[in-house]
Amino acid sequence: MCNIWQGEFPTQNIMEDGFLATAPVNAYQSNGFGLDQMAGNVWEWSADSFAAEEDQVDGADAKAMRGGSYLCHDSYCNRYRVAARTSNTPDSSSGNVGFRCVKDV
Repeated sequence: MCNIWQGEFPTQNIMEDGFLATAPVNAYQSNGFGLDQMAGNVWEWSADSFAAEEDQVDGADAKAMRGGSYLCHDSYCNRYRVAARTSNTPDSSSGNVGFRCVKDV
């Protein structure tokens, strides 16, 4: 269970889960490690660079984003999984991109 596009992409999201865009972090059951929404909802920025220097976007290092978002759908981007990744420049933003706060235990 994760927050992804449900219905005919990109024209009709039937919102079977009740969410058109982002969902509250506790809207779905935590995984076996006690973590919430590791896939879907929003792409999460990573500190990792995405690719080698020759793949830089507009001279800036592209950073990795992981996990897919509420705009992912089977017919469009089958990437709503933890291992999924894409990239963008650090100065970009959109409604389906976010980050995760962490702390050492």
